[in-house]
Parts: sequence; structure tokens; C-alpha cells
Amino acid sequence: MYSFSRYKEQYRANLKLALPVVLSQAGQILVQFADNAMVGHFGGNDPLPLAAVAFGGSVFFILFITGMGLTMGLTPLVGECFARGDRRGATEYFKNGIIFYTVLGFLIAAVQLAIIPLMYHMGQPEEVVDMAIPYYRLMAYGMPAVMLFFAFKQFLEGIGNTVVAMVIVLACNLMNVGLNWVFIFGHCGVDAMGATGAGVATLISRIAMPLAAFWYLFRRNRLREYAAMLPEVRYSRRSIRQLVRMGVPISGQMFLESSAFVFTSIMMGWFNAVAIGANQISMTMGNFAFMIVTAVGAATTIRISHCYGARRFEELGVAAKAALHIIMTWNLFAALVFVSLRSVIPQLFTTNPEVIALASQMLVLIALYQLSDGIQNISVGVLRGVQDVKIIMPLALAAYWLLNLPVGYLCGFVLGLGPWGLYIGYFVGLTTAAVLYLVRIRRDLRRLRNNAPAA
Repeated sequence: MYSFSRYKEQYRANLKLALPVVLSQAGQILVQFADNAMVGHFGGNDPLPLAAVAFGGSVFFILFITGMGLTMGLTPLVGECFARGDRRGATEYFKNGIIFYTVLGFLIAAVQLAIIPLMYHMGQPEEVVDMAIPYYRLMAYGMPAVMLFFAFKQFLEGIGNTVVAMVIVLACNLMNVGLNWVFIFGHCGVDAMGATGAGVATLISRIAMPLAAFWYLFRRNRLREYAAMLPEVRYSRRSIRQLVRMGVPISGQMFLESSAFVFTSIMMGWFNAVAIGANQISMTMGNFAFMIVTAVGAATTIRISHCYGARRFEELGVAAKAALHIIMTWNLFAALVFVSLRSVIPQLFTTNPEVIALASQMLVLIALYQLSDGIQNISVGVLRGVQDVKIIMPLALAAYWLLNLPVGYLCGFVLGLGPWGLYIGYFVGLTTAAVLYLVRIRRDLRRLRNNAPAA
């Protein structure tokens, strides 16, 4: 039977870690919101600029989220070292992460630039692709800086510090919004650049993020112990292998999940520019809800990795359940907001009546899968924390590529349900993932409790 007193301390600990991540995620979503809203209003009744940013952002997001997933393997490894008091081990992972992730950033950027010609073969209107490419290219240029910043961010989360990254992200993203005003609309002597201006603003702000992060690292007393050990620790193949072992399955799961959303967004373009714009509005709002989910998921990984490193397995189970309680409450609230404000929200982005009408319908469908989306994300956070990551990639493959995409295509095109049908695929995929991950967590918790006396 549920007892609030049993979970009260876990709620407090999870939310304390999650709140800075929530604000950091809010900063990230603020940029997406600002790009879409400001470019949408720049276009007025013309849906083309908003569609271009939506398409360019969707293609960019596939490899962006893959790279971000690779860096997330750093958090549980540092967290386990931190819980054992092994500061040198944590610093070794950090330094090798800096090297590894920065090199990956350049490789990802090269791949992103190489696939530009393929964007004309994704079924989108040619004028949308023409306008999307300059925006997309500028986003790709920022990948090395993004990966370098994530090395710093995931290290800090591993040692339980989620505040510093929040401050840096919020400051740089406010810079991004201000630069949007300059470059999109043309102020301060700059010519109006529309969608391309949004890309310029994002590139500048992303370069600023790792610069601010490393200035903080070498200037603040709290991190001086780690900064002092950085020159001492060496490049280690063992550490790189561990980062790959943890990062690749996490990255694969995030790629499979995000690619289902991206490919569905591409399929939206097979209808028309109105569908692209409406989908971008509904996805932006879905991402607002998801920022809380990912924040609590990140906090869950930190809490679980610390419990796992200290071998406090009973507390680990309670912390995992507490995270699920928090996220289920949030996602039910988000679903209620989307349904009740479905006619108001789209008007924040555009004045096109067709886009507003379709987006209001899509918001209802987004509300339907909120609970499943929250549960599957928190479950992945738990599995990352106990370093049981190999299984999440095949489970994600089954949920998203074998179910989500085929069901969405079947309902959207074969059965003729249109954009509604594509969203049904989301519901099927996310619900399947949530169930499969929960089954795996129950197995892991049972195994850890049975092994507790030996540990």
C-alpha cells in the first residue's frame, strides 16, 4: 500500500536534483520555442519559414540526440566513482570524456554536412528544403561545441551538481533569444535573415556554452580539486572503452526513439506545408512537457547511480518508484493543459488559420501519450543508473522501429487517417517501450536485492 511518508524523502531528493535540470531544459526548449515563434511571425501567413525551420531542425536532431546520448554514459560512471569517494577515477573519466566527445563532435558535424544533398530526397517541398539548408548548416557547425559542453554537464551531474550547467544554459539561451531578434528580423544594422538568422543566433550561443563552462571549472573553489587533477590523469583506452560501453546503448536508444519522431515529422511533409507547421507547433509543446520528464530522468540516473555505487539497494528501489510517481503526476497535468488550451496554444506561433486548426487537433493526440512517454523515460533513467544499458537498445528497436513507425504509416496513409494516424503510431510505440522497460527494472531490482548480502 502506498505511504507518502515512505517516499517523502525520496521526492525531496529527486526534485532537488531535478529542479536545476528542469530550468536547464527549459532554456533549451526556450530556444526552440523562440526559433519557431519568431520565425513563424516573421513569415506571417506564409507557412514556409516555419516549415523550413521545422524540417531543418528535425533532420539535425537525429544525430544531435545520438551524440548527446553518447555523452550520457559519463554520468553513471562518474556517479559510481563519486559515491565511492574515488575523485581521481571521476576526473579520469571526465578528461577522457572531453577528448572523446569533442572528436565525436567534429565527426558528427562532418556527417551532418555530408547528408545535405539527401534532404532533397525526403519528400519535402523543394522550397522548404532550399530555405532549411542554411539554417541546418549553421546548426551543424555548432556540434563540436555542443559535445564539449555536454562532457562538462554530464560530469557535473555525476558528482551531483546540476546547478552550474543550468546557469550556463539559461544565460546562453537568453543570449540566443536576443540574437534571434537581431538576426531574424534585422536590427542593430543587420539585414533581416529570417530562418537563417535563427541558425546564426544558435551557433553563437552554443560556442559560448563550453567557454563559460571551462571558465567556471578553473575559477571556482568547489571544482578546483578536479581541475588540479586534470593535467595529472592520462588518456586511457580503458576509460574510453567504458564510455563507449555505457554511451553506445544509451545513444542507440535515444536515436531509435528520436528517429521515430523525426521520421514521422518527415512523413508529415508528405501531406503539405500546413501539416509540417502544425506538427512543429504540437511537437514544441510536447517538448515543453518532456523537459520535465528528461530533468527528472536525469535526476533519477544521478540518484540511482549514487545508491548503486554505495550498494544501498533498498533505497535504490524506493528512489526509482518515487521518480515514477513524480513523473506520472506531471504528465497527467500536462495532458490536461494540452486538451483544455488546444485552441489557444497554436495562436502563439502563427496566424495561419489552417495551421491553427490542425495543430489544435494534434495537441489532443499528444495528450494521449503523455503518461507512456513519462514512464518510459524515467525507466531508462533507472536502467542507466544501475548500468544495465545493453538491453535498452533492442527494446527501443522493437517499440519504435518495429511498431511506432509501421503503425503510424499504416494509420496515416493506408487507412487514410492523415496526420492523426501518424500520431497513433507514437502512442503504440511509447506505450510498448514503457511496459518493456518496467519489466526489465523489476528484474534488476529483484537481482540487486538478492545479491545485497554478498555485496
